[in-house]
Amino acid sequence: MSKELLGALDVLETEKGIDKQIVIDALEAALVSAYKRNYDQAQNVEVNFDQRKGDIHVFAVKKVVDQVYDSRLEVSLDEALTINKGYEIGDDIKFEVTPKNFGRIAAQTAKQVILQRVREAERNIIYNQYSQYENEIVTGEVERQDSRFVYVSLGKVEAVMGRQDQMPNETYRIHDRIKVYVTRVENATKGPQVFVSRTHADLLKRLFEQEVPEVYDGTVEIMAIAREAGDRAKVAVRSNNPDIDPVGTSVGPRGQRVQTIVNELGGENMDIVEWTDDEAKFIANALNPAEVLDVIFDPNNERACQVIVPDYQLSLAIGKRGQNARLAAKLTGYKIDIKSESEASAIMEADQATSDAATTESSDAPAVDTPEEPATAPVDETTETPAAETETTEAPATSDVDDSAATDTDATGDATDNGDDAE
Repeated sequence: MSKELLGALDVLETEKGIDKQIVIDALEAALVSAYKRNYDQAQNVEVNFDQRKGDIHVFAVKKVVDQVYDSRLEVSLDEALTINKGYEIGDDIKFEVTPKNFGRIAAQTAKQVILQRVREAERNIIYNQYSQYENEIVTGEVERQDSRFVYVSLGKVEAVMGRQDQMPNETYRIHDRIKVYVTRVENATKGPQVFVSRTHADLLKRLFEQEVPEVYDGTVEIMAIAREAGDRAKVAVRSNNPDIDPVGTSVGPRGQRVQTIVNELGGENMDIVEWTDDEAKFIANALNPAEVLDVIFDPNNERACQVIVPDYQLSLAIGKRGQNARLAAKLTGYKIDIKSESEASAIMEADQATSDAATTESSDAPAVDTPEEPATAPVDETTETPAAETETTEAPATSDVDDSAATDTDATGDATDNGDDAE
């Protein structure tokens, strides 16, 4: 058993990468539990594994005391001195208590410990290996599929791809080789679990790094990505070298670079736009291929704006089912309201008319209020004498009214006389 055990430990260390000492420490701890369980011994025991010969020895550890109360845990000083003259009170003495048939128990325990350690070690190795690929792109082979997941073999581990991570325009068949993005790696109780995606925006970024050397070395930087997987995506790029065109570099000669990525993603359309610090210009670029006449930012909302486009390009700017505007909003982080040139002009004219009307009303209001204050002051300060003068002044007014009435009467009379003459 000893030679077989030593051979098994060597194989584990060589082929599985499991440290021999880790297994030996676990084996010794397991043998202590096995000894106590099988021999009903609650005393302090130690198991020593001889790595040279492969022998296993069990020792009971007892403390040297002046007076013994528990013979399983203590030994008297007189007895200790018979063993060795150098022992003192408080020292620990090991007594070998290895049972004759302990080899069978040791073999069973060693088998269980080794299998357990192998499983744990393999889990840790796989987890450590694939946790390095988290947020990276890897190539795998489709193994099977059910109602929830597509299972992709990555070599030593089987990754899962949920429905939300599957491309709507793709059909996955067994043995298909696909590139996937590792979103996260979990060290679960049943073993490492790797989650992958084909719809993640960073999958697009990694594909550009593979196909465009300037993106990989940082000369051209991908600043933002907005993607509706399987249909269309917008990528904002900028160049850290003024002599390099970021858009042209990403597209490649005759579009070869971007076409390779499009083919990998099942024909997903790709818009590559230039990123700039000028937010108005960046928003205009994001609405490519539509032409933008003006970008008006909302003073009440710093992340909202209104975009003016020519009448004939309104539908192009909005896109099919609003897709172009939606992706531009995701790319820029702005809420974008697209208006045609004529509609914007009509709104501006209506706003101007409303503003003019409000200005007119505000200018009329002070003219009415101003004379009321002087008129009130003289009334408050009026004495009885001016009041009499006011009555005197009203008399001519009454006279005028009487004269007027007389005049009207004369006119009526004349009309009557004329009427009699006519008869």
